[in-house]
Amino acid sequence: MKYDRVIKNGIIVDGTRQPRFRGDIAITNGVIACVGIIDASDAGEVIDATGLIVAPGFVDLHTHYDSQLFWDPYCSISGWHGVTSVVIGNCGFGFAPVRPADREYAMKSMTRIEAIPFASMKEGMPWDWVTFPEFLDSVDRAPKAVNILPYVPVGPLLIWALGLKDAKSGRKPTADEHAEICRLFEEALDAGGCGWSTQRLDPSGPVSVQNDFDGTPMVTDVMHDETAIELAKVMGRRNEGFMQMTLISADTDHDWNHPAELSQISGRPVIWNAFGINDLDPQVHRAPLERLRKFRERGIRVIGQADTTCAPMIFKMDEWNLFDEVPAWKEATLGTFEERKMKLSDPARRKALKEKLPSAIIPDFGGIVVIGPTTRQNEKWRDHSLSMIAEKTGKNIVDVMLDIAVEENLQTEFQGDRSRKRLDYLKELVQDPFTLFGVSDGGAHTRFSTGGRFPTESIVTFVREHGFITLEEVHWKLSALPAQVAGFRDRGTLVEGAPADIVIYNYESLDILPHEIVFDQPGGEWRRIQRARGYHYVLVNGEITIRDDQQTGARPGQLLRHGGKAIKSNAEKLAAE
Repeated sequence: MKYDRVIKNGIIVDGTRQPRFRGDIAITNGVIACVGIIDASDAGEVIDATGLIVAPGFVDLHTHYDSQLFWDPYCSISGWHGVTSVVIGNCGFGFAPVRPADREYAMKSMTRIEAIPFASMKEGMPWDWVTFPEFLDSVDRAPKAVNILPYVPVGPLLIWALGLKDAKSGRKPTADEHAEICRLFEEALDAGGCGWSTQRLDPSGPVSVQNDFDGTPMVTDVMHDETAIELAKVMGRRNEGFMQMTLISADTDHDWNHPAELSQISGRPVIWNAFGINDLDPQVHRAPLERLRKFRERGIRVIGQADTTCAPMIFKMDEWNLFDEVPAWKEATLGTFEERKMKLSDPARRKALKEKLPSAIIPDFGGIVVIGPTTRQNEKWRDHSLSMIAEKTGKNIVDVMLDIAVEENLQTEFQGDRSRKRLDYLKELVQDPFTLFGVSDGGAHTRFSTGGRFPTESIVTFVREHGFITLEEVHWKLSALPAQVAGFRDRGTLVEGAPADIVIYNYESLDILPHEIVFDQPGGEWRRIQRARGYHYVLVNGEITIRDDQQTGARPGQLLRHGGKAIKSNAEKLAAE
């Protein structure tokens, strides 16, 4: 046959923002051979896409699948929602280079900052590497149903060059140590790394919500500007790569200008995480959007990644760790289960917990809802907010929450709204030309959040329900734009010669299914998931990985070193032959 597969009669939204059109797509050797009107008899297999949208596979730029990819080839839940490529190594966190003696710390450090269970990492990761190139070789060997593009996380570089103690102390590297950090970075780039990432949250700032397992700052939070500048110089000299920076606070001119400075030094793009909305304060999103606009007017390549999902936070106090911006709450939620329960039970601590309520992740503390009481006496509070219960009982909202949690051995389920109900604010964020969608945090916070649903949510909410943007625009923002910014080669659009990463879905019936709890992680650990409905097919490198919303078991994903090699089109191959 001339072609391996032909997708017939689809409504093609090709990711370039040109108007949708009806047509066929032929696939050979994992790439798009041609687009147009194609004879079905020329194909080994025909996919009937009549009435369905055919679009580029989605690109998930902000994930922490660095460990999960070793036991979950689909990198779910992202892979269930049309994502065909993910970027790992975000925020400066990762597992290479790591000396054998530091492996346990590397895993422990992810248990609070990203809420990944230690037992899953310990059982599920092969640890058959020390250096970053060896790590990439291990990822290359791992079966994959999605493509993987790797950042080089800065945290492990700092620990390797300075030692854990000095890196944690915030000591500035010497000239020789900076040279070693840059050597490690170049070694990683040579092996296929696509840039560097870091989290730089002021440990004393108002949104220092992500800490190490012992409550101390991450090494990247106490790193120096000089280190970031040295890494940016490497990228400028090589004229390759991009940077991802988590700078939620941006409270000072330094915070605002630091990403722009690095982009100017390197000449490379910076992805600035994370922009979001707060129903109570429009400046939360308007101020950074205005700063992005000014950067672009000056020709500086800084783009914001927006946390656009409205997935709620669902949690129990036995593990919850995202109130860390308030010292009293951080201290009370550190330690063993028994220590946590004792602290949260202690009346002497309640005064400090009431004085300042955490608001960075869940702005409306009183709006937290009891969704899973475990005892008969508290069943009457099911689906009640803390404020409603407080009004009925005369208690403070903190006492309401903690009294119920302690009574139920910290097993009560609470749901916190991330305060994204103002559609006019969400529309401003979604429509801005300098924002990316996402911050799925896929692979992280798996007990609390299901942000990997964001591609489906973007189509359903932003296009079908509210008409914030067109279908053509949403597919550009879900595929072509992130692929371009992050240095993917040839991916993100449905054009001849591009790898055949494709989603085929029913626009009218596309939906996100309810939350489930599944025990499918190594070490007997559980996670919270949301599946998708409406994806008739997902293809990765031309192979069908999802059929009618179910995994096929195919594992055609690739490690995209240097963004992935350009693949010749079928016509070019035939001409060469």
